[in-house]
Amino acid sequence: MPDDEHDFLDSYDPRGFPPVAVAVDLVILTVRQGDLCVLLVRRGAPPQRGRWALPGGFIRPDETLDQAARRELAEETGLQAGSHLEQLASYGDPDRDPRMRVVSVAYLAMIPDLPQPTAGTDASDARYWPITDLDRDDEAALAFDHDRILTDAVERVRAKLEYTGLATAFLDEPFTIADLRRTYEAIWGVPLHPANFRRKVLSTPGYVVPTHEKVATGRGWAELYTRGAITQLHPPILRPRDTA
Repeated sequence: MPDDEHDFLDSYDPRGFPPVAVAVDLVILTVRQGDLCVLLVRRGAPPQRGRWALPGGFIRPDETLDQAARRELAEETGLQAGSHLEQLASYGDPDRDPRMRVVSVAYLAMIPDLPQPTAGTDASDARYWPITDLDRDDEAALAFDHDRILTDAVERVRAKLEYTGLATAFLDEPFTIADLRRTYEAIWGVPLHPANFRRKVLSTPGYVVPTHEKVATGRGWAELYTRGAITQLHPPILRPRDTA
C-alpha cells in the first residue's frame, strides 16, 4: 500500500463524522381495474406511526442495495419483486427522517397481477392505492418524503412509456393490443384512439410478437401477443399533450 494511503488511514477517525444510515424505499406500481396503483404500507412503529408509506427499510451490513430492496419488499408485504426492478434516485435531505441522517436509495418496480399483500415486520397494514386517489384522500398523506419519491417514480414511468417497451411489464402474457392500450391509458390518465394506437404498436418492429392465437372478447375475436425483445421504440409512442 502506498505511503500516502497509510498516512490517510492513520489520520482518519470515523468518530469525527456524524452517523449516516442508508435505506431503500420501493415504489411498486401495478394496474388494477384500469387504475395505476402503488403498493403502500401503514407504519406500525414510530416515527410517523399510522401514516402510509412506501415499503422499505435500512440495509444490513452484509447485503447489497438490490438485496435489501428485495428483502424489504418480501418482509413488509409478502411479495416478491418481478423482473423489472430499477434504481430510481437517491434522497438525502438532512431533515427527511427525524431519527438521524438517512440517505435512501429508491427503487421502482412494475409488476402485473399482484396478489393481495400482507403486512409484516413494522407494517400494520398494506394495500394498493390508486394514484389518482392519493391527492384526494387526507388519510393517504405519505410519511417522510415519500410523496416526492412517488411523484418522481410516476413521471419516470410515464416518460419511459413513450420510448421503451416498459408498458408490457405491467401485463401478463399473452395479451391483446386493447390490453396494452388500456395500460397506457391507466398510466397516462387519458383515453387513446384504439385504431391509431394499434397502428403505432404494430408498426414498431419487435415491440410485440403475435402468438397466432385469438381470444373471444364478447364482440368478436382479438389476436394475442407476447412482449418483444426490443427495449427502445422507434418511432416513439408519444403521450398526448394534456396528460396530467
